[in-house]
Amino acid sequence: MTTDGRVAAQYGGAALVWGSSFLFMKVALDGMSPAQVASGRLWLGAVTLVAVMLVLRRPWPRGRRAWWHLGVLGVLLCVIPFQLFAWAGQHLASGLSSILNATTPLMTSLAVAAVLPAERLTARQRLGLAVGALGVVVVVGPWTYLGDGALAAPLPAVLACLGATACYGLGMTYLRRFVRPLGLPAESVAAGQVVVAAAVMLLAAPVIATGPVALTWPIVLAMITLGALGTGMAYVWNTRVVVAWGAQRASTVTYLTPVVGVLLGILVLGERLHWYEPVGGVLVVLGVVVAQGAARARAGAVPAVPAEGAAGAVTAVTADPGGTDLDSPRP
Repeated sequence: MTTDGRVAAQYGGAALVWGSSFLFMKVALDGMSPAQVASGRLWLGAVTLVAVMLVLRRPWPRGRRAWWHLGVLGVLLCVIPFQLFAWAGQHLASGLSSILNATTPLMTSLAVAAVLPAERLTARQRLGLAVGALGVVVVVGPWTYLGDGALAAPLPAVLACLGATACYGLGMTYLRRFVRPLGLPAESVAAGQVVVAAAVMLLAAPVIATGPVALTWPIVLAMITLGALGTGMAYVWNTRVVVAWGAQRASTVTYLTPVVGVLLGILVLGERLHWYEPVGGVLVVLGVVVAQGAARARAGAVPAVPAEGAAGAVTAVTADPGGTDLDSPRP
């Protein structure tokens, strides 16, 4: 296979793995609690990324400051959102969860504007956020709560998904402000934050991850795929795509993951989406496209300092002058 072919395969692999993450969570929840699913994927992801670090001989972060920042990153990008998405997966169709996950770039732009005063939103970015917000309203379908509310998605579960993407947005802003200046390789950032997150869950497991576990082969395979691939290798694949194609082109995986999630939910789990959910999803993605385009235009006016793409919940983070902190493919 040619180099371009390998890169394309890794791009497709990341889209497929991240898009199917909600399906795997749904399957795993048949025999595990949400906290057990979140813990298991982190432990499997940590083992995978440690192996990657050893094989690629990447340096581990050094110093308390680096590990402190990676710890905060692990909580914001792994511990909290993984718990929230797993809990919501008990109540929502996996396809709907994947659509709501597509709000991550919009949450990132809001977090950047709120936390970094110098990064004011442009008129086009505000338009993108407005379109994306309208998309979320359409996805939720507020009219479905009228009458007997039989078609309504449980609002707490929807809010849990949006809370998870808000954590991703805050985490990406924290990454840009505190972790990127450390100059660590992408694999080191990914491995460091996942290892810390796995350690946090290991300490919390005796309290929050109790209860019986009923493992079947589908559940075991779902957890291995969710942990080793979705929380492990997909980070590495996306990093290589960013290096080869640049952050702007690599970030288009953002548009594929909800499509994969919806299709797999329908084909594998027999889920049925209502007309307004994919329509709202299209509006969310359209808002992301508008907001990202505005951010890239601004980045093009003032060239960014090239840096390693930081692999976390999102790998494509200002890896080249064409990339932006809104490039957020990861669930």
